[in-house]
Amino acid sequence: MMRIIPIILNIFIIGLFLYSKLLPYKDKLNPQYKKIFDFFNSIFEPIFNFLKNIIKPFQVGNGLFVDMSQIVLLILFLFLLNAF
Repeated sequence: MMRIIPIILNIFIIGLFLYSKLLPYKDKLNPQYKKIFDFFNSIFEPIFNFLKNIIKPFQVGNGLFVDMSQIVLLILFLFLLNAF
């Protein structure tokens, strides 16, 4: 069981990266990849919605903000990966 947890965390980290890159193009995905995207969307969207209520966007310029929820989730995954 302890060997499976790092593999699952690595899959989530890769999924988070691909999710963030493909989110603007989700309507253009092939049906095969749309199913994979929907799987990760069902996992990440509730987490992001929860984190957006707690962590406000970070201002990096005049009228320019960065959504910190994805970064916080990535840091959490990396901490968990390091723990196992």
